[in-house]
Amino acid sequence: MPIVKIGPKHQVTIPKDVFQKLRLATGDFLDVQVTDEGILMVPQKLIPKDQEWFYTEEWQEKEREADEAIARGEVSQPFTSVDALMAHLQERSQRPRKQKPS
Repeated sequence: MPIVKIGPKHQVTIPKDVFQKLRLATGDFLDVQVTDEGILMVPQKLIPKDQEWFYTEEWQEKEREADEAIARGEVSQPFTSVDALMAHLQERSQRPRKQKPS
């Protein structure tokens, strides 16, 4: 296990082999925690505030539903143009809606 030295500004250099093994990059963030054993540093991926909605449980549930529908073949191929998408949506809006069982 490598030994590191704390610098004058409380900085620690992560040894190259550890840096590479964890696939870290310059500018990455680490969560620093104090444990009974010492200091634990955990790599973090920060989410921009304007994208937090994507990671809510509600949105992730809808993502899972969409993935399942794709796996079942219930989703058509990507549209080749905006006109093709609009035509598809227009056609769908004119179909009779299926009634859900009570």
